[in-house]
Amino acid sequence: MTTITKKPVNPTAHLTPEDIEAIGVELDTIRQDILDARGEKDAAYIRRVVDVQRKLELGSRAVLLGSALPPLWVLGTIGLSVAKILENMEIGHNVMHGQWDWMRDPKIHSTTWEWDNASTSDGWKHSHNEIHHTYTNIVGKDNDLGYGIMRVDEDQRWHPMYLAQPLWNLINACFFEYGIAAYDLELGRNLRTPKEKRSEKFKNDLSKTLGKIRKQATKDYVVNPALALPFGGFLPALAANFTANVVRNVWSHSVIMCGHFPEGVETFEKKSIPDNETRGEWYLRQMLGSANISGSKAMHLMTGNLSHQIEHHLFPDLPSSRYAEVAPRVKALFEKYDLNYHAAPLPAQVYSAWHKVVRLSLPNGWMETTTPANLPQQLKLLYGMATKGPKVRRAAQARLQQQARRVQAEKAEKKVAQAA
Repeated sequence: MTTITKKPVNPTAHLTPEDIEAIGVELDTIRQDILDARGEKDAAYIRRVVDVQRKLELGSRAVLLGSALPPLWVLGTIGLSVAKILENMEIGHNVMHGQWDWMRDPKIHSTTWEWDNASTSDGWKHSHNEIHHTYTNIVGKDNDLGYGIMRVDEDQRWHPMYLAQPLWNLINACFFEYGIAAYDLELGRNLRTPKEKRSEKFKNDLSKTLGKIRKQATKDYVVNPALALPFGGFLPALAANFTANVVRNVWSHSVIMCGHFPEGVETFEKKSIPDNETRGEWYLRQMLGSANISGSKAMHLMTGNLSHQIEHHLFPDLPSSRYAEVAPRVKALFEKYDLNYHAAPLPAQVYSAWHKVVRLSLPNGWMETTTPANLPQQLKLLYGMATKGPKVRRAAQARLQQQARRVQAEKAEKKVAQAA
């Protein structure tokens, strides 16, 4: 995940400033075409999705009244999981982006929507809409890169604590809504601040978030199970709600990781982004810093159309149902300017993202220089780097990177020989 400016070959080096601004003009044209075309069909779509989601959730919770019976538990849990995913992904996320504000419907508006999630809508809109979408994939500015808890770039100095990175990423996936709530609050930074010096804004935001969590927990873990109590289903209903929340969390975590973390998605240095970044330059960063998931219409719906992550980052305020329509035009623009349109099926993108999590949990070059034959020696080296001091780590890291460069050079020579 080396930042784009430090790569041996910069994938944008062939573009002139005029090319970049032309890309911006063409993308503005695509955006305006959709703005001019949206209307009753779009409004009917989101109202239908909201209606289906609410009926599915209500029906699933009704089924869970009989969750003491295993078939009803399975049916109700699946339905509730799907309802929660739809509410968070296709409805909540996109409504809070303002995609449907043009309808002027106070029930489906970014200023009034509160979603079924531990995060408050205001906190999420600040960290996601204002920060993440503005500073997409800028290391040190976009905290969506690793959520402040993971090593996300080779230039970050490796420390033994990163060996646990795959484990805490898995834990974060299972309890993703709470991780996002903590991230929205910048909880780590604020808790390191002495209590008397914490801002009133943080205290108010923390109070609102804790209130939101209590409300969500009461609904899922008290009210719904209590209603099932006369039918002997208190514990099964509680377990069903917990399962549905974990399913929703793991799904949303996987989709979001696939949007910016797979191998081949570009990241950027803070110093490489000009203070007066142009519209074309901003568009180009979104194009190269995002990745799509290919799949069926049902899969697109369940991802909140974040399977069209590239299109979403280019046009975050357009109706999500329009992303599939604009995708061919966007892809053609990539081809016109010889840029990589990063798209792959969900399993491939999930594997790639997790591969990067594991790779960056290890010292630079360790995976590249490890083979079945030398695995015992490599594990011994890793143990030494993890248990000895910084001086030993730095020396071992330098040797690993030198060996990795040699391995890469040998592979390149083999490719040239095979091509000849």
